[in-house]
Amino acid sequence: MSALSNRHPALRAWPVRKRDAIGLALWDAASIAAATGGTASCDFQISGVEIDSRDVRSGDLFFALKGEATDGHKFLDKAFANGATAAVVDHPIEQPHILVSDTNEALELLAAAARERSTAVRIGVTGSVGKTGVKEAIFAGLDRASHGATHRSVRSYNNHVGVPLSLARMPARSKFGVFEMGMNHVGEISGLTNQVKPHVAVITTIAPAHIENLGSIEAIADAKAEIFEGIVPGGTAVIPADSPQFEQLKAAAAKHGVNIVSFGRARHADVRLLDAIPSANGGSLVTADLGETRLCFSVAEPGDHWISNALAVMAAVRAAGGDLGSAGLALAEMGGLKGRGARHQITAISGKALLIDESYNANPASMRATLRQLGQTPATRRVAVLGSMKELGDFAPRFHAQLAEPLAEANVDFAILVGKEMKALVRDLGKGAADALAGGLSFAHCEGPAEAISALEEFGITSGDAILVKGSNSVGLGRVVAHFTARN
Repeated sequence: MSALSNRHPALRAWPVRKRDAIGLALWDAASIAAATGGTASCDFQISGVEIDSRDVRSGDLFFALKGEATDGHKFLDKAFANGATAAVVDHPIEQPHILVSDTNEALELLAAAARERSTAVRIGVTGSVGKTGVKEAIFAGLDRASHGATHRSVRSYNNHVGVPLSLARMPARSKFGVFEMGMNHVGEISGLTNQVKPHVAVITTIAPAHIENLGSIEAIADAKAEIFEGIVPGGTAVIPADSPQFEQLKAAAAKHGVNIVSFGRARHADVRLLDAIPSANGGSLVTADLGETRLCFSVAEPGDHWISNALAVMAAVRAAGGDLGSAGLALAEMGGLKGRGARHQITAISGKALLIDESYNANPASMRATLRQLGQTPATRRVAVLGSMKELGDFAPRFHAQLAEPLAEANVDFAILVGKEMKALVRDLGKGAADALAGGLSFAHCEGPAEAISALEEFGITSGDAILVKGSNSVGLGRVVAHFTARN
C-alpha cells in the first residue's frame, strides 16, 4: 500500500497547485546572483529588500545604491547592525554579499526578474491627484479576496528607485501586484511602466501638478498617458470619463491597442455613477452601473473626490479579474492615510476637535476638493491651515490667488497661510471687506510650520472645531499635525 493511500481522505483530496512548489523565502543568493549577473559570496536567503539602512530589518537584503548626494556603501555597517542578512555591493566586503559592477542597475535587474518569475496580475496607477489613495484601495480590495496574496508599493515609492524596489520586493507567490508611478518630467512614467509592464493601467485624474516643468495641462495628460506604453498585449487602460482631457487620454491608449474602460459621472462612462448618498459616518453610499451589472457599496472616505476614486478602483479590480464584492467591503472599511486624509480627534478647550491631515501633498485640484469637503464637515468653526503648492512655476500666483473662492465657499472662519507662494492669496484676501470673497474670513500669513503652530495656538482650538492641514510636503505641515496630535 502506498504512503499516499494511508493518508486521511481529506489530505488526499487537498488540491496541489504550482505555486505550492515556490519557496517561501523572497530571494536566495543563487537567484539574486543569476538575476543581477553578480557573484554570491555564500549561500543565504532573504525576506526583504531595502535601500535605506535606517529602515533595514532582520533578514533584509541591503542595496548599497549610489546617488548624486551619497553612496550607500557608507552605510553598510549600519545596515548589518540593523539585521541585514546580506548586501548588494560593487566591491568585496567581509559580510555576505552579491558583488556586481553597478548596484543601481542590479536593482533594476532584480526587479525585472521578480516581474518575470511571478504570474501576478500587475496594476499600475498614476494621476495628478489621488494615485496613492487609489493604489491603497485597489490593494485592499484585491488583498481581501486573495487572502494576503496581493503585493503593493508602500508609501509613495513611485519614482525611478521606488518602482524597481517595489518590484524586487514582490513575492513569487503573489496573485496581484499594485504599483504607483509618479513623475515630474516628460519620459519618467515611460521608463517606469516599461519596468512594471502592467496588465491594467489606471489614470486617476489630470490636474496642474508639476505644471512648472511641463507647461500645460495637455502636456501633463501626455506625460501621464505614457503609462499605456508598457501595458502587456490585451491589457486595459482605465481613464477618467469626466476629465476635459478624456479624448486625449483615450486616443493615447488606443495607439497601443489596449482595452479602454472609463469611469465617472459622464453618460459615456463604462463604470458610471448613478447615485451617491451621504452616509452618517461622513462617507457615501454609492450606486454604480458597470454595464452588465449594478453595484451598491459604501465608501468610508468623505468627499466627492473619493466617489470618483471608488469608481476607478472598481474599474481596475474588475479589469484585473478581482472580486468586486471584496473591493466594496474594503472601500467601506478604509481609513484615511497619514498625510492624505487621516482624521484625528485632538484635545480642545472643553472637548475635542477634528484635525484632517492632508499635509503630504497639494495642487490646485486637490486643494479645491479638500476645502469643499471641509465645508461639508459639521463643525462649530472651520479652520484651514494651507501650505504653498509647489512646482507651479509662473502659474503659482494665479493658482494660489484662486483659493480665495473655495475658502469662501467652505465657510472657513480662519485661515493660516504658510509659505511665500501664499502671498498672492494674502493680497487677494486683503483687498478689503468690500470684496465678497474676503468678507468674513480672518487669516494669518506665516513663513513656516513653527509660526503656523503659534498662530493656531493663539487662535485657540475649541470643542467642535474642524481643522484642515494641507500643503506640499516640502512646506513641512506634518509638524503641525504632529504637534497637535501629540497632545492626545
